[in-house]
Amino acid sequence: MCPTSPNYYIFKELPSPRPQLFLVFKVKKYSLLSIILEIVANIAHKKICWGLAMLYNLLYPVVKNCECLLSLFNVLPRAIMAFFVALLIGLVCGGKLIDFLRQHQKKGQPIREDGPQSHQSKKGTPNMGGLLILGSSSVAVLLFANLFSPMVWVCLAVMWIYGLVGFVDDYVKVTKQTANAMTAKMKLFLQFSTASISVLVIAYFTPEENRFMLTFPYFKNLAINLWWFYVPFAMVVIAGTSNAVNLSDGLDALAGGLLVISFVVFGIIAFVCGTDISQYFYITALPNMGEVTIVCTAVVGGCLSFLWFNAPPAKVFMGDTGSLSLGALLGTIAVMLKHEVLLAIVGAIFVVEALSVMIQVFWYKRTGKRVFKMAPIHHHFEQCGWAETMVVWRFHLVALILAVVGLLALSMK
Repeated sequence: MCPTSPNYYIFKELPSPRPQLFLVFKVKKYSLLSIILEIVANIAHKKICWGLAMLYNLLYPVVKNCECLLSLFNVLPRAIMAFFVALLIGLVCGGKLIDFLRQHQKKGQPIREDGPQSHQSKKGTPNMGGLLILGSSSVAVLLFANLFSPMVWVCLAVMWIYGLVGFVDDYVKVTKQTANAMTAKMKLFLQFSTASISVLVIAYFTPEENRFMLTFPYFKNLAINLWWFYVPFAMVVIAGTSNAVNLSDGLDALAGGLLVISFVVFGIIAFVCGTDISQYFYITALPNMGEVTIVCTAVVGGCLSFLWFNAPPAKVFMGDTGSLSLGALLGTIAVMLKHEVLLAIVGAIFVVEALSVMIQVFWYKRTGKRVFKMAPIHHHFEQCGWAETMVVWRFHLVALILAVVGLLALSMK
């Protein structure tokens, strides 16, 4: 509590073998010493877990009754700070990570022999660049998000578990120099197992009236209760988005740019859904979902720092480490916000990439002929004579248009 007298006492119980051991300081209100002592006391206080004692959780109890500082702890300022911290960490550490990967990956990423011939020049480029995004964004989230929010931990868990699956896949690729590492069945089993647990946890912490609802954008009150059928549906959304992003990661800066656009859109939606301004929009209000905004902005910052090194000619590839994890995270956030349908609109490029592969495989097995010159579809356009950079820029342009279309779903009352 913020007292009215010019002096006040910081009074916290400290963990000690002796019972009732207290720390009392008489200091001037809101002096630098008072804030430092309050932070130290909060670290020691039994109500704050050592494992969760990050920047937000340490500082908020100190300034929660000081209006001049409290505004900095709203979702938007913390989201902006998370973005810049992730961006800065990525830019500072990116070069060192690339040197480390190049040193330990003697031959780098193996290139498919049946792929575009122009890609053969990329042999030797290090893989696993997704570690840069995962690391920088995770640090930013841990610093600025409210770690008592279960949704924050679900996001981090999904991102790192899928990232571990991708890391193992990348590791086998670079060590055995094969484009086909982990079997599809094993990968899908791990993806759907993680997705099932994530969906159940999300459902548990979602208000009961919205728990199994499937909402439709652009319609004010149109929603369908899928009951328990929602669980397998949401699992498909998470695992499907993960694999769709993975298939899109075939050209320099393509997947990274598409992810930036998608996470910006869903960061805005999370901010609207999870804060008080939801009352001004025709959108499902989801209390405490504002913390997901910080996850989104942190990932955007991490992706932009990665794009600094992934711009053509790429110095490092994202790899399955990044594409599987970030795709799964994007799908998870869509499930949290009850905007799975909107994800198919904003992320239509991902959907088309995945469908092109499915159509190509299905039709080739049926007839022995190909629908596209090469799949995924970005390679088809390369075979049609488009330069790699032209494909990337045009796909990004389409994604920006789709992002604007997606944001139009946020119609004001």
